[in-house]
Amino acid sequence: METFLVGGAVRDALLGLPVRERDWVVVGSTAAEMLRLGYRQVGRDFPVFLHPQTHEEYALARTERKVAAGHTGFVCHAGPEVTLEDDLRRRDLTVNAIAQSHDGVLIDPWRGAHDLAARRLRHVSDAFVEDPLRVFRAARFAAQLGAFEFRVVPETLQLMNDMCRRDLVAELAAERIWQELSKALNTVSPGVYFDVLSQCGGLDRWFVELGSIGGLANFLNKCAQRLHEPLERYGALGWLLSVAAASELSDRLKAPNDSRRIVLDIAHHGRTLVGWRSVDAALLLDCLKATGALRQPDGFVREVAIVAECASVDLADLMVLARQVAGVASAPLRSLGHEGRALGVALDEARIDLIRRAQA
Repeated sequence: METFLVGGAVRDALLGLPVRERDWVVVGSTAAEMLRLGYRQVGRDFPVFLHPQTHEEYALARTERKVAAGHTGFVCHAGPEVTLEDDLRRRDLTVNAIAQSHDGVLIDPWRGAHDLAARRLRHVSDAFVEDPLRVFRAARFAAQLGAFEFRVVPETLQLMNDMCRRDLVAELAAERIWQELSKALNTVSPGVYFDVLSQCGGLDRWFVELGSIGGLANFLNKCAQRLHEPLERYGALGWLLSVAAASELSDRLKAPNDSRRIVLDIAHHGRTLVGWRSVDAALLLDCLKATGALRQPDGFVREVAIVAECASVDLADLMVLARQVAGVASAPLRSLGHEGRALGVALDEARIDLIRRAQA
């Protein structure tokens, strides 16, 4: 039984990046032996185990055979006869197919270290096309390594193009696409993700609303300099989309509720917030209510920060006004005899008057 560090930990260490998690491949062992040694099995589709002390993942070396459509349509075989090279051969990109022994020796049959030095993302073998999710993984790694200006090589980009042209990506579950998008939005250069997908036709099936937007990658990379959370960066896409388009995109991706809400808010109310000084006061009040200024101020602050970055404007005065509008008290109005529905109308009239005075 031998264990080797594999994948992202090796790649990132060679690039001088911090290693956040370590994954291991185990050669020459069986599931029964791993359990006997105290490892806890967590994988159902193939044997993955947690180390009894470190809780890091140890996977038995395995091979894969495509038997059905989709990301999960593989039969995996793990056994003591499977070699390290066999296991590395099934991986997506050469930079992710490097292993390292405990004494620091690299095992790199696909010249991944060479591609790292050359800043290339290249497929390991033609088996790349068997998993359509790799279209989005390759784009995500280009974004993840954007600070190093990695590029997908033409041969790999052609395979990705063929997969999209044949619409193999339609086999994927929306949850897997969202997972890759979320990871891409959490990178240094999230715009690169969409740039790579646009080069290979990868926007056509899952991100069709974004396909005709010029300068999308530059816009998102610029926003990412100040908007650091994936939720905020997804919300920024609403600045580029109609409400209908933002809704259709979020429905197709099965976006979580918070992501769906924020992108729709930006699409619907973003330009009203930016132009708050000149819009109708009653319309602005409705916008403040819809974006949570009166009841969910933290969410409102986040949405204002997004639209301010998208439009490159300072909305500090709007934030002051929103706090003032939210602070309009009902007690003085009650003392004048307003109750029930009449109290709500009087409150809104007071708020609108306050907005008009701020707009003057």
